[in-house]
Amino acid sequence: MGMSERLAAVSSLTSSLEYLVQRKDMEKGGMNDWEVGRQYLVGSGPLTRRLVDSVSGLRTTTALHVARSAVSAAMLLPGNSRWRGAGSLFLGASSALLSPRHHYGADGSDQVAALVQLATGAARVVPSPAAKDALLWYAALQANLAYAVSGWVKLFGRSWRDATALSGVMRTRTYGHAGLFRWSEEHPRATQMLTHGVLALECFFPLVYARGGKLTRSMIAGAAAFHLANGYFMGLGRFVSAFPAFHPLVAYTAAPRSHAAVAGRDDRAVPAALTALAGGVAVAAVGAVQRRLRTTEGWHSSRVLTTRHNNRLQYEEYSPGAPEQPVVVLASGLLSTSEHYAWIAERLAHETRYGVITYARAGYAGSRRKATGAFHLAESVHDLVDLVNGAVAPHRKVILIGHSIGGEIARRAALHLGDRLHGVVYLDSSHPGQFNSGQSIIDKGLASSFTTMSRALRLGSGILLNRPSWIDELPVPYRKKVHAQYSDARMWEAARREWKAVRADFKSFPGSLTAIEGVPCLVVSAQRTVDSNPEQLLLHRELAEAHVGARTRTVVVEDASHESMLVNSRHAHRVTDLVIDFFRDTDDRTRATEPTLVSARNPQHTKETAR
Repeated sequence: MGMSERLAAVSSLTSSLEYLVQRKDMEKGGMNDWEVGRQYLVGSGPLTRRLVDSVSGLRTTTALHVARSAVSAAMLLPGNSRWRGAGSLFLGASSALLSPRHHYGADGSDQVAALVQLATGAARVVPSPAAKDALLWYAALQANLAYAVSGWVKLFGRSWRDATALSGVMRTRTYGHAGLFRWSEEHPRATQMLTHGVLALECFFPLVYARGGKLTRSMIAGAAAFHLANGYFMGLGRFVSAFPAFHPLVAYTAAPRSHAAVAGRDDRAVPAALTALAGGVAVAAVGAVQRRLRTTEGWHSSRVLTTRHNNRLQYEEYSPGAPEQPVVVLASGLLSTSEHYAWIAERLAHETRYGVITYARAGYAGSRRKATGAFHLAESVHDLVDLVNGAVAPHRKVILIGHSIGGEIARRAALHLGDRLHGVVYLDSSHPGQFNSGQSIIDKGLASSFTTMSRALRLGSGILLNRPSWIDELPVPYRKKVHAQYSDARMWEAARREWKAVRADFKSFPGSLTAIEGVPCLVVSAQRTVDSNPEQLLLHRELAEAHVGARTRTVVVEDASHESMLVNSRHAHRVTDLVIDFFRDTDDRTRATEPTLVSARNPQHTKETAR
């Protein structure tokens, strides 16, 4: 315990001294200005907010770091009294309390040091030998999880499997090292061995308990060398002492019980942990099944339509609308659910006479992709066209509303629907030229992220996902189903497939959009989207210009982001108002310019406007 305490204390001392030296970051306008940083506690309970607020003033935070520095220095001194437990508990608790205050700058080493300090501090204080061993086992098992989980998660990333991760990190400005980057480029074989060696070390770290602990010293030495390299090459100095603080506890628990140094050690924590793990796996498996069922079962009003590609699309009819009125069909974006349109769809259904239909693309929710060939964006376009022709009565026109990539799918579907179209609405839509723009950057790692998430979720890890805050902005009845979809692998796999196809398709964009004759269109942009990339506003104007011979309008929704324009009630209501007003004005102008039929018997009698 003494060795672990001292190593963790070195990390705490270094951390607090860094914050004191960089005190200006905590002042007003600094990177950790608390007036800005407290926004991250909005979702926390009132007690937590008040407790963190009480220590987040500049003077209080400074005083705490001075105290932490003094206690950390004292923990480096020799001794074996219970007061050391109080010191460790203070350092661990204060680190946890200050972590929201230092939202930027804190890292995994602070969390590891705090965990070791809380475990060893409690072990110093409690009188029961069994409780002491249980606490030390807890910290040791956390160390095994930290290494093993990190290693197996890295295996999901292609850059670690093909050994390009090391050179990729070393070329960055933040964590890179020019010398090691050059070496990795000049010695690819050695770089591959080193990268895969790190993977093996992390993935198989629990082998420290194999064969009576015979591998313990070599595994711990390898891990310590790894953290020393992190400190030197990547500038992560606190890693050098924080993670090795685990190692004495791992060595203590890995030694055979016949060893004199661990005589009488209580190992009941191990079967208890294994039982808890088995229970957790069972709960995760049941939860995964429940999420899949909730994802695919649809609503009581759900219907299914089979497209030309044999895909089975699940769709909902919010309202049939008046027989003579158009039907609004809403197409969602990448990694988005049809329920994202809840605010808009419900208002359109209750406040207009339009029919309203939402649907899930193949692979999302209860829609199933049965097509056997490689996926191309045209498949989703055909599916939308088939949905319109199959779910909407032939005599009724349609208004296509598409968000993000759903907007581009709607634009291409408009080219196939001809006279059936009453109009198109683009909501912060994608544009096939956005990857050719100097302002846009293709995120090549996005497909890899989708793959990683889908693989992890297939293992039942959905139970570990926190519910994103934006879900709580949706109407209450929709939240559980949206969270189930977000936590299910199918949605991420569909997004990976679509994103790969979108990138390939957009790269071949010829440079000009095909004209859409006589179809009115409304283009709505989110202010935060165009603020972050002004080029996007020009692309959105090109969407409007492609609709020739008809009324068009472009609008920017103030303060809205790409996602909040749908899920935030205020922004979604603004978008709905724009849609309703646009088509009301368009219909009024159309009626005003259309000829009227006059009765031959009574010239003063005007019949219904011809359509």
